[in-house]
Amino acid sequence: MASQDWFDKDFYKVLGVPKDVSQADLKKTYRKLARKYHPDSNPGDAKAETKFKEISEAHAVLSDPESRKEYDQMRAMGSGMPRFTAGGQNGGFEDVFGGMFGGGAGGGRRTASAPGGFEDIFGSMFGGGFGQSSGGYRGAGGPSKGRDITATTTLDFVTAIKGETARLQSAGGKPISVRIPAGVADGQKVRLKGKGEPSPDGGPPGDLTLTVTVRKHPVFERDGLNLRVDVPVTFTEATLGATIEVPTLDGDPVKLRIAPGTPSGRVLRVKGRGVTTTKGVGDLLAEVVVAVPSHLTADAKEYLEKFAKAMPAENPRAELIAKAKG
Repeated sequence: MASQDWFDKDFYKVLGVPKDVSQADLKKTYRKLARKYHPDSNPGDAKAETKFKEISEAHAVLSDPESRKEYDQMRAMGSGMPRFTAGGQNGGFEDVFGGMFGGGAGGGRRTASAPGGFEDIFGSMFGGGFGQSSGGYRGAGGPSKGRDITATTTLDFVTAIKGETARLQSAGGKPISVRIPAGVADGQKVRLKGKGEPSPDGGPPGDLTLTVTVRKHPVFERDGLNLRVDVPVTFTEATLGATIEVPTLDGDPVKLRIAPGTPSGRVLRVKGRGVTTTKGVGDLLAEVVVAVPSHLTADAKEYLEKFAKAMPAENPRAELIAKAKG
């Protein structure tokens, strides 16, 4: 999945982490930056959106051990050398390897298809598979695979759950259609076979690794394959019991029975109304939140005071205080 522009992109600098950063710290840093620059947190801010795409691309490469290894090797090879420029200008790729093959930029160098050419150098660095994994270089086995590419896309919550066909712009500006599977999660990488760049010499096209960002939903929150929703109930409903309606992602509410004496925080489960993927089907988890009235009429206040006097004297915090004292 190596990409030619890795020579010019310092993904460690983009994320602000050292080169020996652990995967755990890398993930923690990415989440912090993603929250800061997420489009939902910066509506209409083009700079924040660009920054978000940069950190998403950096995380997509560095979070995968194999692609991180290739990236580190590629950057180490290109450190201090001229960068590739289009059209074979000075400082081009051929200048980097001219000395290796006994020639300068203008001639005397071996071609990529010649035995002992620079595909062998790349092969030794990347385990013999650089020509097939990144594309653009012909190996001994025949036509090369097209170059793998990376991209990012942002989906709304419902679309991510149900899946969709998205239209993306390729590196060359050509639009491509990709099918995003149902149930894709925020930050998930989807590898799409054959959606990368075409082969330069008749081989198979490369692959596309797509990093997906999912916008937040105003009601639901994802928890693995489950969906969570906070459901307000009145003090009376929680105390005496009631049958209430709970929203679902597909728009049709379901009825749930609230048992008498239900406390705030109790979770009610609706089987099979969560996220559906090839790995299984989740549930809808409805968490009860007892709504306390902020305004009372004079009559309501009077009845509530009578209710308090009628209740047995008890301190609901007594056990908590006793535990705190040890």
